[in-house]
Amino acid sequence: MTTTVPDDKAGVSRAQWVIAEPVIAAVAARAALGVPGVVRLEPGLTGLVSQWTRLARQKINGLAPAPTEGVGVTLDHTAVPSRPRVSLDLVTSGQDQAGIVGRAVQREVRRAIAAATGLVPQAVTVSIMDVHRNGTDTG
Repeated sequence: MTTTVPDDKAGVSRAQWVIAEPVIAAVAARAALGVPGVVRLEPGLTGLVSQWTRLARQKINGLAPAPTEGVGVTLDHTAVPSRPRVSLDLVTSGQDQAGIVGRAVQREVRRAIAAATGLVPQAVTVSIMDVHRNGTDTG
């Protein structure tokens, strides 16, 4: 996907940058996993299929895959610069309040995407898929 990014203080679009959804998803995944209380990201069925396809394509091309399972990204190309919508499915620790962890994930993902790409997310949606009672990932 191509996104137009303003490259001066006047906000005038002078360049076209290619920032693919998987890149934004990798930034979001890394940011979410760094939030205390997040045990893991949860891919879901659609995420597993797209992950397998992406992993196969990356292995063929000799690329090291970035973890993006449990993260979905769509770009709004009507805005300049493009505004990503990010959705995350995750598992939280039973030792932390799920709502507080979810809000922390939203803030950190929004911050990380803006810092890494210059794009400000239109929305960051967090779905808590499970809560681990002991707070650890058992498999």
